[in-house]
Amino acid sequence: MSVIAIGSDHAGFEYKELIIDRLADKGFVVADFGCYSSESVDYPDFIHPVADAIETGFAEWGIILCGSGNGAAMTANKHQEIRAAICWNVELASLARQHNDANVLTIPARYVDETVALEMIDTFLETVFEGGRHQRRVDKIPL
Repeated sequence: MSVIAIGSDHAGFEYKELIIDRLADKGFVVADFGCYSSESVDYPDFIHPVADAIETGFAEWGIILCGSGNGAAMTANKHQEIRAAICWNVELASLARQHNDANVLTIPARYVDETVALEMIDTFLETVFEGGRHQRRVDKIPL
């Protein structure tokens, strides 16, 4: 079974806990890189380890959360092998996989309700990258 790395700041903590339970119920192995409470923290401290886990091959997928999703995605996307997509609906989660081969789903916890967040995760993990003309574009992303 695939390992999914997950990390969040304080704004995403509650969702992170729900997501971990949902993924475990589905049989995934979840590597929780924090944070571990709703006390204010700095998101890079928890997002870089998620990205590292994917780059080293420890995890296949990542899910990251912060208030807007922007800081988490910016941090993760500093890593050459990461393609973190901010999604706020199911269609974007699907397209992130189909067209961009995203390997990290970024959830803006303050702007997405719990039901949508869980639906996006299901869609993200079940959607296959289409390849073809999209592969050419994805190949041009790293510097």
